[in-house]
Amino acid sequence: MTDTAIAPSPPSSPPGRPGRHLPRGESLAVALLLIGTAVAYLWNLGINGCANSFYSSAVQSGAHSWKAFFFGSSDWGNSITVDKTPAALWPMEISARLFGMHPWSMMLPQVLLGIASVALLWATLRRTHGSAAGVLGGLVLAVTPVAALMFRFNNPDALLVFLMIAAVWAMTRALADGRWRWPVLCGVLVGFGFLAKQLQVLLVLPALALVYLIAGPPRVLTRLLQLCAAGVAMIVGAGWWVLVAQLWPASSRPYFGGSEHNSIIELTLGYNGLGRLGVGSSGQFPGPPGGKMPKGGMFGSSPGIDRMFQETVGGQIGWFIPAAVVLLIAGIILRGTVSRTDPQRAALLLWGGWMLVTGLVFSYMQGIFHQYYTVALAPAVAGTVGLGAVTVWRARERMWVRVVAALAVVLSVAASMLLLSRTPDFVPWLRWVVLAVGIVSVAALLIPRWEKLAAVAALVTVLAGPVAFSLKTIGMPHTGGIVLAGPKTSFGMFGPPPTTQDEQKGAQPGQKNGAADLKTPAGQQDKRHHGPFGDAPDPALIAKLRDGGTNHTWVAAAVSSMMSSDLQLESGHPVMPIGGFGGGDPSPTPQQFQDYVAHRQIHYFIDRPKDMHGPGSRDRTSAASEITKWVEQHYTATIIGDLPVYDLTAPQHAAR
Repeated sequence: MTDTAIAPSPPSSPPGRPGRHLPRGESLAVALLLIGTAVAYLWNLGINGCANSFYSSAVQSGAHSWKAFFFGSSDWGNSITVDKTPAALWPMEISARLFGMHPWSMMLPQVLLGIASVALLWATLRRTHGSAAGVLGGLVLAVTPVAALMFRFNNPDALLVFLMIAAVWAMTRALADGRWRWPVLCGVLVGFGFLAKQLQVLLVLPALALVYLIAGPPRVLTRLLQLCAAGVAMIVGAGWWVLVAQLWPASSRPYFGGSEHNSIIELTLGYNGLGRLGVGSSGQFPGPPGGKMPKGGMFGSSPGIDRMFQETVGGQIGWFIPAAVVLLIAGIILRGTVSRTDPQRAALLLWGGWMLVTGLVFSYMQGIFHQYYTVALAPAVAGTVGLGAVTVWRARERMWVRVVAALAVVLSVAASMLLLSRTPDFVPWLRWVVLAVGIVSVAALLIPRWEKLAAVAALVTVLAGPVAFSLKTIGMPHTGGIVLAGPKTSFGMFGPPPTTQDEQKGAQPGQKNGAADLKTPAGQQDKRHHGPFGDAPDPALIAKLRDGGTNHTWVAAAVSSMMSSDLQLESGHPVMPIGGFGGGDPSPTPQQFQDYVAHRQIHYFIDRPKDMHGPGSRDRTSAASEITKWVEQHYTATIIGDLPVYDLTAPQHAAR
């Protein structure tokens, strides 16, 4: 087959230099893609309330304090940060400053990042393989269930994914013309991605570097120097904030949550670095009360080559992976005899390399792994599907290519049947439609001149399941730190996911949390929670906090962000999360806490119910435990709801 038979793009839009005016058909397709994505992602946006209150409280804080904005503080008293670098919070915090703190203002930047990710994916794929690849890849990303979830949620992943796609776009430009500006820009984008979610952005780095080293236009020495320049740019892109944060006097900034010694470097390399891979223990959550956490398997999956298809993970990302792998291999074979700098093969290696590296790391990482992490895999899978499908389509007159295309459809049908069968009460007829249409498409692919029927049938087959899951995701509330796309939206932190709708409602009711205007959407249950370890604060407690919030840096202090976040969001006053996310960070120290109390900077201390033992409570030598013991010895509790509340401004009792 000649190279022109699988030419990268039509004459009106040569590779590497797209025309300024899109053909009418492509303009319509792109408009439908982006408008459809916008309508779907914006639809019912307020249903999630404050979503993950851990990050919502940080957004609220950044909207009140520029110091909290810069550092990513959990509270605007600036006692401690969230356990991430802060860039992913900045768009939400700016929106909250402009439009007020409510679900729409917080989620709108996430949706815009989702739409921009789809658009940038289309533009990048189009450069090497034409409009069909771009539209198909953008569509696959938009309907991937985990993308439909996380581009409507307030976790840090939306900005991370956009910046990873942007880095691939910049490298695609570099592969086209070899100019220095593009590798340097790619490095800056990866560096800024570090500020969104630290080392997770490095999952795209091996593909970026290796593909440019293999296929970059300049001579090998120039390519090496350009990659070094990109590395320097990456360090600068991330390092400016790290440098400022490290040099800022510790006494006048918040504690870096998640670190043991108040160090952002330690947080990066430990808890959010090697610990996530299972090297050492810093990446492990302290574990379920009274039990030992299975390594890597605490949150509903276990390490192994099949993890991307396991029960709680497969419905998020597994739909397109089998087809992507088959199409990647076929595409590389079809481009096997072209020149070293061939842009189509380079693009396949770039997107496919990102997919393989990320998929393998997620599959085998031994530390904390959440299902929604797979949103960082979604663009790579989508890009590989778009590129591979177009490459195979253009070589369809070869019999072996039609067989490969049929195999990709067969594997897609198998994946859909597997994933849909796990939710038998959710549109139970859909998997049989997928099976029937899949059989038709496979048969059509093997018969010459039935290509159009085969293409339509194959597209219906591949998209039906994930579209259904994504629509279900958009129509259901998702709150808390552990969320799933599709019919099963949540599960207990230390147990399996619910298997019926009634169990779902019991495990994850509609949530009303947030400052006074973060309300439960109409028609949902008015139930609130602190996360996995307790119920929502009593309205009487919230009223007390609202009345007692003046003239104090913190209206209250509570052990862990699991307790403090909802208290802060509901009351509208800063609440100190003692010990950070899980209560185990040494912030503040017992002496610091006593000094705050002596200077009347904290009004109340809110303890957990006596029968509740969160992560930090088992270690009686932790700072949080010592603080709790000191408060119990010197102050008298008033029970409000089921929570002991201590007024730290009341006269002290003699130590018992």
